[in-house]
Amino acid sequence: MLEINVIRANPDFIKERLSVKNFAHLSLIDTALQLDEQRKQIQHKLDAALNQLNNLSKEVGAAFKAGKKDEAEALKAQTSTLKETITTLEAEAKQNEETLQDTLVQLPNLPHQSVPKGKTPDDNEVVTTWGNTPQLPKNALPHWDLASKYQLINFELGNKITGAGFPVYMGKGAQLQRALINFFLREANAAGYTEIQVPHVVNEASAYATGQLPDKEGQMYHIGLDGFYLIPTAEVPLTNLYRDEILREDELPVKVCGYTPCFRREAGSYGKDVRGLNRLHQFDKVEIVQIQHPDASYNTLEYMVRHVAGLLQQLQLPYRILRLCGGDMSFASALTYDFEVYSAAQQRWLEVSSVSNFETFQANRLKLRYKDPETKKNRLLHTLNGSALALPRIMAALLENNQTETGITIPAALHPYLSFDRIGE
Repeated sequence: MLEINVIRANPDFIKERLSVKNFAHLSLIDTALQLDEQRKQIQHKLDAALNQLNNLSKEVGAAFKAGKKDEAEALKAQTSTLKETITTLEAEAKQNEETLQDTLVQLPNLPHQSVPKGKTPDDNEVVTTWGNTPQLPKNALPHWDLASKYQLINFELGNKITGAGFPVYMGKGAQLQRALINFFLREANAAGYTEIQVPHVVNEASAYATGQLPDKEGQMYHIGLDGFYLIPTAEVPLTNLYRDEILREDELPVKVCGYTPCFRREAGSYGKDVRGLNRLHQFDKVEIVQIQHPDASYNTLEYMVRHVAGLLQQLQLPYRILRLCGGDMSFASALTYDFEVYSAAQQRWLEVSSVSNFETFQANRLKLRYKDPETKKNRLLHTLNGSALALPRIMAALLENNQTETGITIPAALHPYLSFDRIGE
């Protein structure tokens, strides 16, 4: 959430940056400023009334002490009226604060200065490309046919048990899933991340704190009876571990990771691009999260990007890194790099990771701060996260890109986690 003091300091700059995200409701900035001014006026009246009440109370006591009962009773009547005024002002202040907060939560994060302008994924900027396009046999199959041929994934059974978008992994397919999870977790551990197992459901406060609410409530599965949400990513519970915390500077950076299933309704998704593993309602992912000093967060972002790149290189998957344009960024992100791997059988790029810096946007909602050792004041921290990695499209690219006439070869990086190094006859 944007800080009102930041908006107050330079509203024209805020509007200019939000226009890069193609935000259509810039009038909310003016609304927030009006509410902020009203807040100050109400507070001024409230402070004056409280001060007057304090003085009157002293006068009442002095009058009673001096034996001036009639004067004391008259002053008491004034304090009663003043207390009613204070009660009214306190109610106005509370209502104003709630309205201001409701306005602020509708504002997305400001995009970093390096974010290119644009409206669609076609406007994203390709930062780098790595690897060569695999040369497949003439009878190459897409992953959904390979999964059926070698009995790795059963989409029909998942549809029977739950519905479309909930695949069942079987045999070597299940083992390959587990191998990828273990590989990603081991690499994260080697990079200094502490693995944490977290709940797969969160309360409304947690979803609000990381920016899923009120922006993405329609994309999350809601457990209505209890008011919980199935997590769309481990980012939500991992980051909320530090909600309402004040860290010491020597505790930074915080580096945590976790494996969880992820649940997304993906409302409105349809067509050929969602076939097989391309878009699911439940999928597995390893997430890396860092909480960092504001002065170091962009160096940390580059470090996290290199970590994800290293995973894909070890898996020998050709990839490209995109800097997302304003129109393709998430509500909460200040700067996002997307990773896409090339699917040789489908002949297209598949997104497998997003690595983002949220600056203070999430931290403000989380009330996540550190104590500045020089000023002794509490300052908001920066939060960052990245998929390292999401499994479905990694699995799709591994199966498709490594197929041969007689089977599927497994990248050497996964051999320590498997009892086989190929899938086939």
